[in-house]
Amino acid sequence: MPLTLRSHALDRWVAPSGPGAGIRSAVDGRVVATVSSEGLDFAAMARHAREAGGPALRRFNFHERAEMLKRLATFLGDRKEALYDLSFDTGATRRDSLIDIDGGIGTLFAYASRGRRELPPGRFVVEGEVERLSRNGSFAGLHILSPLQGVAVHVNAFNFPCWGMLEKLAPAILAGMPVITKPATATAYVAHAVAEAIVESGILPPGAFQFVAGGTGDLLDHLTGQDLLSFTGSAATSVKLRDNPAVSRNAVRFVAERDSLNAAILGPDATPETPEFGLFVREVVREMTAKAGQKCTAIRRILVPRAQVAAVAEALSAALGRITVGDPRREDVRMGPLASLNQRRDVRAAVARLRSEATILFGDPEHCTVLGGDAETGAFMAPVLLHCESPLRATLVHEVEAFGPVATLMPYDGVEEAVALARRGEGSLVASAFSYDPAVTAELVAGLAPYHGRLFLLDRDSAAESTGHGSPLPALVHGGPGRAGGGEEMGGLRGVFHHMQRTALQASPAKLAALGEGWIKGAPTRIPESHPFRLDYDALSVGDTVETASRTITLADIEHFAGFTGDNFYAHMDEAAAKANPFFPGRVAHGYLILSFAAGLFVDPAPGPLLANYGLDRLRFLKPVSPGDSIRVRLTVQRKNPARKPEYGEVRWDVEVFNQEDETVARYELLTMSTRKP
Repeated sequence: MPLTLRSHALDRWVAPSGPGAGIRSAVDGRVVATVSSEGLDFAAMARHAREAGGPALRRFNFHERAEMLKRLATFLGDRKEALYDLSFDTGATRRDSLIDIDGGIGTLFAYASRGRRELPPGRFVVEGEVERLSRNGSFAGLHILSPLQGVAVHVNAFNFPCWGMLEKLAPAILAGMPVITKPATATAYVAHAVAEAIVESGILPPGAFQFVAGGTGDLLDHLTGQDLLSFTGSAATSVKLRDNPAVSRNAVRFVAERDSLNAAILGPDATPETPEFGLFVREVVREMTAKAGQKCTAIRRILVPRAQVAAVAEALSAALGRITVGDPRREDVRMGPLASLNQRRDVRAAVARLRSEATILFGDPEHCTVLGGDAETGAFMAPVLLHCESPLRATLVHEVEAFGPVATLMPYDGVEEAVALARRGEGSLVASAFSYDPAVTAELVAGLAPYHGRLFLLDRDSAAESTGHGSPLPALVHGGPGRAGGGEEMGGLRGVFHHMQRTALQASPAKLAALGEGWIKGAPTRIPESHPFRLDYDALSVGDTVETASRTITLADIEHFAGFTGDNFYAHMDEAAAKANPFFPGRVAHGYLILSFAAGLFVDPAPGPLLANYGLDRLRFLKPVSPGDSIRVRLTVQRKNPARKPEYGEVRWDVEVFNQEDETVARYELLTMSTRKP
């Protein structure tokens, strides 16, 4: 019996109030599920997200929400085999589903890790430096990021029902924003299974996650300026969503990832004898056939030096000839069907348009030999390689995206022309270049970067560990300008910050320090009864300070340091040469001597709760120290950050080194680990 897909709204599963549309298997055409959102109250769903889900999420801090993502990833990972079984009916092979299912779960893990490492444990994110706004420093400015108070509505594409949902969910939840997610209908039964597992886990608080099976009804009409709308799909649908009156009127944040005519460029130095030539052929074939070419990042245009067209055509045709098409459950099948018969119809229509400017070198869009499955009712299609002899005079090959196993080979004359052809795509998610020549790569990057969200530069040195042309990664931006939608997803914390408002604060250093949950220069300090290194993580407070005694630096100290370390740079050892240097009055102390003596002034040597010094940031030497000068140190707890393990926490210290005239000679941030109470 077909599954009846339900929506999860207002913290309960809701069956459709009317008959649903049938969703058919891509393999044999049988109805595997029915779907309808009839009966949902979308206004109530949006209110519930804002009034229940948002406040519940924001009662947790960034680290606690990161922990939710980690637990959710683990929960889904334990249940992923059921998702693999469902995915076969979408046409995905097990290798295809690895990208979708394990890739989606991996994205949750990645954001959980980044949230713990890179975000503070509080309510705001402080962005950038403190801006001094007055002469004496009593008035300053600071930028903070705070979670939007609305709902993130996610409209996803059919090709990655798991990854598409989770790569949007992770940054939203980490930011503290509830989600209403709506998958594409063709593969909604896989997304539905993921949603069921998310709800079953009980990890997210009430109202934080709602799921729409079917159309979005009037949901967009209820969006406000505190909401976000994120879409993956066609340009036509993107325009329709963006132009919704409520979206336009309320300046709803809109993130789109849509059509993209991605290019792969074979460098002029990459001849058939070079490793780059073979890497190019393998990558093009993989991108044409993975997920049956139904990837927004798939290679659509194959740009090669004119002299290499015949060799590339022969190599690609031979490799494509070894691709077996059929039931994705079979181990001998390399490529499954398209997601639906409608999708195959659209791809065939696109190929027919492309043939007005290109000829078919390999494959028949109307006929396909199938291993298993049903060639009549299944959405099978052979890979199709086209050739456009005159791409500069062509139009459709740079405008029409056949969203399937289809790509067009085209020649170029010179790197400048290759760049011009790639730009004809009017903005893409990714382009790849295969060259071992640094000058060629540099020229390609300079020309392609403004038109692409990502550039994949492959050669023999990086091939073994490369993740591939078509693999978006949580740490890097996924998006692109122009035709690709102009949006950015993931990109590490950039994806989180899309769900937050940037606000400039103007106040006294004391107030900014309190709001930003971190000490800044000019804010109050406190001298604890014990040396700060004698206090454990929990006993330390932001602003705790120790002021050291002073130490005079002698010429003998400088010479001993030079002999001991081997650093005999002339500014420390040659008086005449040092005086000729515009930065120094004569011989001066080594910068690292100043650091070493500073540590000797503030370190408490006895064993205690401070476990380790593991580095320093933002080191600057601001004024030279001459023989006879003395230095002293002010050490202040700037910020605290719980570490991943409960046994210890990170303490960030502001270290300022002064001379005998109270002038700052060096400043940096010291990072230590201190024990925590059990």
